Amino acid sequence: MGRSALTREEVLAAAAALVRQDGPAALTMRRLAAELGTAVTSIYWHVGNRESLLDALVERTVQEMGAVRPAGRTPADRVVSVARILRRELRERPHLIALVHERGLTERMFLPAQQALAREVHAAGLRGSRAADAVRAIQFQIVGFLLVERNRERSPAQSPGEHELWDPAAAPGDPDLAEALSRPPDPDRLFLLSVRALAGALLADGGERPA
Repeated sequence: MGRSALTREEVLAAAAALVRQDGPAALTMRRLAAELGTAVTSIYWHVGNRESLLDALVERTVQEMGAVRPAGRTPADRVVSVARILRRELRERPHLIALVHERGLTERMFLPAQQALAREVHAAGLRGSRAADAVRAIQFQIVGFLLVERNRERSPAQSPGEHELWDPAAAPGDPDLAEALSRPPDPDRLFLLSVRALAGALLADGGERPA
């Protein structure tokens, strides 16, 4: 027996969950109906055909990515918080982000984060092209880091690996460096290190002042 009080938002949430888990190819109207315990005709009534459903998922993703709430005492702190939010949101929904990109809405999706960054570089005293360069440099750092991160995660096992390539003889006079580079990197720590360094350098030139 089908559900009687199904809503459009429930359909979209279930569809988004399927795409996030298994990719767009896994999203069929029949499977979605089974997940929701309803008839296929009910899915069509709420969201139209599959293409209309994908369009709705893209719009929903764009709106979710717009929920950027910076936190922190200084502009640099708030820039770092925006970067962390953006990286987390992008990592959590790669298949949905790919759909957004395919439909040519990537720039619109990133606009709220850009606007949040622009407010913080303004608070730090930057204006005009210097402010725009700072916003884009930070955005490129976030997205570029994420691309490298995903590439490392998806790449085949390396032989020899870092633990074999780096030994004390590879770093004369600095065995601690060789030992550290022989261990797997910590992406979270490296991301914060790189964004803090970039934000600090960019905003320091503008004469950062307390919010």
